[in-house]
Order: sequence, then structure tokens, then C-alpha cells
Amino acid sequence: MVATTLAAALAQAVGVDFEVPDGGESIPLSGFAVVTGFFSIVGIVIAVALLRWSARPTERFVWTAVALTAISLVPPLLSGADTATITALLGLHLVPAAVMIPTLTRSLRTRAD
Repeated sequence: MVATTLAAALAQAVGVDFEVPDGGESIPLSGFAVVTGFFSIVGIVIAVALLRWSARPTERFVWTAVALTAISLVPPLLSGADTATITALLGLHLVPAAVMIPTLTRSLRTRAD
């Protein structure tokens, strides 16, 4: 959550307005933290479920997490926002993925062995 919010703040500092045309309002920094926190918890729940019910939890988690990350990149592309906002939003989807996927993968690998 911290990494994503800091990255969003940095993007704002260099001029990204995070205004999404549907409604014309800007996404607040707190919104990035809340959404990142929620989906990080979803990732943890998926990892725990796979650990409990899968014969290969680490491999299944990586495939699932990467697929869900790829799917998460679609809404910014369809948002109708300006190029800077779309680019920043795409990057902000990858920041938590770069933190959470390796962390949960290591944790699964340790617990599955």
C-alpha cells in the first residue's frame, strides 16, 4: 500500500491528474491505498486457499496472480483518461504486483515444503 501510494504521489507531483472522464473527478491518494490494500488481502486469501486445497500451491498462485494482474490492466486502457493518467495507472497496477506476488510466492514455497 505504501509503495503504491508513494508512486501515485510521485506521479501527481510530476503532473498526472488521475482524472477519469466518467464523472470527471480525480482519484485521491487514499483511494490508491484502499484499493491496493483490498486486493492485497484478496491475494493473501487466494494464496491461503491454494495452500490448503492445491497439490501445487506455489505454481497455481503465480499463474493466478499473473493472470489477474494482466486482467487488471484492462480498465485503465478503457477509462478514457488522458495518456499520462493511463500510463500512471498501468504502472500503479504493476507496483503492488511486483511487491505482493514475489512475497506471497516465497511464503507459499516455504510453507508448502
